[in-house]
Amino acid sequence: MESTRVLKGKRILVVDDEPDILDTITDLLDMCLVETAKDFKTGEKSLRRGVYDAVILDIMGVDGYRLLKVANEMSVPAIMLTAHALTPDNLVKSIKEGAYAYLPKDKMVDIAEYLADLFISHQKGKKTGEWFARLTPLFDEKFGPNWREKDKAFWRAFDRKMIPRKEELRRIL
Repeated sequence: MESTRVLKGKRILVVDDEPDILDTITDLLDMCLVETAKDFKTGEKSLRRGVYDAVILDIMGVDGYRLLKVANEMSVPAIMLTAHALTPDNLVKSIKEGAYAYLPKDKMVDIAEYLADLFISHQKGKKTGEWFARLTPLFDEKFGPNWREKDKAFWRAFDRKMIPRKEELRRIL
């Protein structure tokens, strides 16, 4: 499996206040070297003293946006993971503040695939919006069909910057 090969040995920090989420992600990313933290303070300390290939941050329970700022300072790509903060506003905020992806916890089972896509995209210098394209049907279902209308200019810019166009896909393939 390509995701296993790409992720093998990657150092990942996971910060979430729910022990079962930490255990599940650790199991799902068993090909990685996973460290966990259950609160902001421990997560911040780990980010500042360790070297990580990526960090996965809960938004609500551990003050994920503050940790996202620390991750950005340390040049560590972050994936925001959420259940309770699953809103269009939090999605936009996560992207604007530098998250590479925004993943609902009910899609956590696919975390290895999303992480692998992130690393592959960066290695090849490709756009990293594939995660969004895959999750758009879920967002449409949760937020309603016209949820992108509120932040039209943001989404237009996001699509241009992050989502590969047909001609780009043809060149890549």
